[in-house]
Amino acid sequence: MFDNIIGNDHLKESLSRFAAEDRLPRSMIFAGPEGVGKRLFAIEVARSFVCRVLQGLPCGKCPACVRAGQIDLPDPDDKDDFKKVIFTNHPDVGMVAAAKRFILVDAIRDLENEARFRPYEGAARTFIVNDADRMNDAASNALLKTLEEPAETSRIIVITSRPDSLLPTIRSRCQTLRFAPVPSSQIERFLVEKQAASRDEAALAARLARGSVGRAVAINAAQYTAQRERLLSVLRNAIERRDRIALLRISDELNDAKNKDRFEENLEVLETLIHDIWSISVTGTSRNIVNADVSDSLVRLAEEADNSDLTTWLGEIQAIRENLAVNINRKMNTDALFVKMAA
Repeated sequence: MFDNIIGNDHLKESLSRFAAEDRLPRSMIFAGPEGVGKRLFAIEVARSFVCRVLQGLPCGKCPACVRAGQIDLPDPDDKDDFKKVIFTNHPDVGMVAAAKRFILVDAIRDLENEARFRPYEGAARTFIVNDADRMNDAASNALLKTLEEPAETSRIIVITSRPDSLLPTIRSRCQTLRFAPVPSSQIERFLVEKQAASRDEAALAARLARGSVGRAVAINAAQYTAQRERLLSVLRNAIERRDRIALLRISDELNDAKNKDRFEENLEVLETLIHDIWSISVTGTSRNIVNADVSDSLVRLAEEADNSDLTTWLGEIQAIRENLAVNINRKMNTDALFVKMAA
């Protein structure tokens, strides 16, 4: 059980013991950062109820275990397909997912209905509510109703990266299991052994991932280093040269049509670089920075940067990121940030 998942060994041990002893709670919350494997853990728990080979602990290889892990999510534009439980290739394992930004109340009501049925093949039916923090009030109340009247042969696993956003009454009716970020050393080893990444690429991706395996897998090292070099030029022009004209030219480039889809990525890269410079300035060492492969450049910038400026810039970037949801003028905000950085 959990053989192909890295990290959170304490939860593997606890859940395996609960499964072997037939003591898995009927309702659980899997809470923790995005990309640490919460959904994979949930699938393994579901397999423990449908496996045809082993009792309690899934083999992971029998047809039932394989089917339980196979799921095709609908096209995000097909909103109607998100109004119901999306089943894996096994009829006793289903998932509720967000239609773009929100989980629809119709999907939770469908879960409530499906949870009343006895299992078709396994010992119990398992329903996974993915990204549960995307429920609105109506969906949350519908889920609460289901949790208040649980069926004997149904299990519900609520997955969230923001457990505090769930209704307190939902949290009180579920056993919460907290997932931790995966150590970068484990992520690096996984990328080399399972994803055929080079040592240098794996080391960089593991540092950038901040404990998220999913994030690490999605990182394109070559693309990131190209982005990073452009944003390093922002910091050189701001800290070393105070060149507003050069910064405004870079702002034009970052906000042109070909780069508009990478605006948030560029903000995040810039934020990471500034944080690394701040860390070097405060601690006097580059030992724990993310962008360790360009530490020489960052050390030089740290020698000239003002700590209060760095802190202010980080706050400005965070404010821009928080306001992206309200369709701010990205070019205007980038210009204002860069002018302030060069002041």
